[in-house]
Amino acid sequence: MKKNDLRGHVAIAVRACQAKKAEAISILQLDAHASGFTDYFVICSAANPRQMQAIADEVDEKLSLAGQNPSHTEGYKHGEWILLDYVDFVVHVFSDPARRFYDLERLWKTALRLELADLEKPARKPPMKKAVVKRTTARASAKSPNRSAVKHSLKSPSRKRGPARKRP
Repeated sequence: MKKNDLRGHVAIAVRACQAKKAEAISILQLDAHASGFTDYFVICSAANPRQMQAIADEVDEKLSLAGQNPSHTEGYKHGEWILLDYVDFVVHVFSDPARRFYDLERLWKTALRLELADLEKPARKPPMKKAVVKRTTARASAKSPNRSAVKHSLKSPSRKRGPARKRP
């Protein structure tokens, strides 16, 4: 998925959580080296199991309209933690006690915390690096010393040693 499309889908999920009065919404952009399985977490809390299900339903409905369906859903009927996995991002809807217990923000403390406004800005492209080209000419390579001579001169000591002394 393109980076701007991904950020747009995460923003849709956050707005869906807000529409159903989710509490304490956090958006975490996970470090690529620390997490190989997803790019973003959307974490929120709900007051009761019915509200948790309403938030999950709203997220699913809004993202389905945008062409995104979850690849995996867990905990919908249990009422403590609902997980909606969209591969590139995961939406977590917690009850308050479960959120305090699992404390994903602490577990993923290396993640960058974002706001909804950050997602709605276009993603910055990394600056282009200029290629450094080494130029060698035939004349310069002809004058270069023999590699084996260089290795030999590096290995040989700079001062001569006398015969080994016998120790008393």
